[in-house]
Amino acid sequence: MPIMLRKLRNFFIRLTDTLWFIPSLIALFMSALAVVMVEISSLVDAEALARFPRVFGASADSSRALLSAIAGAMITVAGLTFSLTVVAVTQASTQYTPRILRNFMRDRGNQTVLGVYVGMFAYCILVVRTIRSGDEGRFLPALAVVLGIALAIGSVGMLLFFVHHIANALQASTIIHRITAETLVAVSRAFPASFGEPMGNGTLDNAYIDDVPESAWQSVAARVTGYVQSIDNNGLLEIAESMNVVVRLVPAVGDFVIEGHPVVWVAPSPVSGQGVPLAPSDLRDVAGVLTISSYRTVHQDAAFGIRQLVDIALKALSPGINDTTTAITCIDHLGAILVSVVGRPDVSTARAVRGVVRVLAPAPTFASLLELAFDEIRQSAITNVSALTRLLTTIATVARCPMQDERRADLGDQILRIAEAARHVPLQFDRTRLLALVEQTRTTLRAGPH
Repeated sequence: MPIMLRKLRNFFIRLTDTLWFIPSLIALFMSALAVVMVEISSLVDAEALARFPRVFGASADSSRALLSAIAGAMITVAGLTFSLTVVAVTQASTQYTPRILRNFMRDRGNQTVLGVYVGMFAYCILVVRTIRSGDEGRFLPALAVVLGIALAIGSVGMLLFFVHHIANALQASTIIHRITAETLVAVSRAFPASFGEPMGNGTLDNAYIDDVPESAWQSVAARVTGYVQSIDNNGLLEIAESMNVVVRLVPAVGDFVIEGHPVVWVAPSPVSGQGVPLAPSDLRDVAGVLTISSYRTVHQDAAFGIRQLVDIALKALSPGINDTTTAITCIDHLGAILVSVVGRPDVSTARAVRGVVRVLAPAPTFASLLELAFDEIRQSAITNVSALTRLLTTIATVARCPMQDERRADLGDQILRIAEAARHVPLQFDRTRLLALVEQTRTTLRAGPH
């Protein structure tokens, strides 16, 4: 896919995540539908009136009054819908975490309902504008009026759907499940099956960088301050190969960058000799593969999805809320994400095309995601027996999956840390039971997949 098309795709994804774009499209569609129905009415109304006089036989004044009433009702309900959405967003961000705010904004149900009511208002206003009577010359688009009435009746069902949808969306289990589903998709993007040719799993300060003289590297600075939302990996490989260069990325997806500071380093490929420094326009093309904005998204950032679940768990474990059940639900879903990650190989930091290294980039690892998922929850749940128990059972679930020995060592480190936390549990009975579960989890980890 050409690089420009990828940029347009990323722009469209960000656009559809806004609260206004989908409603605007629906309103435009309903406006176009009003124009089309008025024109169709001018052609078929006489025949329709002759066949169905009771349905299409209203007067111009009554039709105008009816559509005006529907338009007023629709814009009122649209305002109510928007108000309920804002209240739901405020309550959810306060009760769980502010980082789920954008989840409600890009919710397709909320966007569709708001768009339907705004679109109905636009439809009725445009149809009313065409109704004529008296000295103006009589014109009544009866078919368009009847459709407006039918849509108004259908919008009542839409209101019932919205009330159910917003009530369901505020439930902790629904929010957690939705975040988990998005994160599982992001895991497949963060640990792709193919991204160039892997050249080992070393760190960035390796032989691939040492092969390039320090003076050959050219820096590309960030144009804005913000978070790296996404990186066009395939586009980066294409650019690096076409320019015969090695590209070294400084930030990973989700990292914070500052305007004017280097985010990319570019150098001629070691196999092609010293090479010629790149022109500023070429450097801008390289920088264009990074999408930087004021907030993080889960699209390529699986760590941000985990971060949201951890924040909800921490809020639930806080003394002011003390909602252990919600924290346990978060731990369960974190376990589902880790099960998805543990069987995937870590992404190599060096990627090649036809045997030539083209991209050096930081990549997420199972160890980093495991620490992000468990460390802060363990620290907050140091005396919460139920949360510590669920952490151990979740580790046991992950331990039953096939994995590399290094990852078993990472899980073993987590068991060791939870065992240390278990020794601070005040009651002897609970402490003994937790330590016994620690040993049982270690046994499961040593037994391997089954």
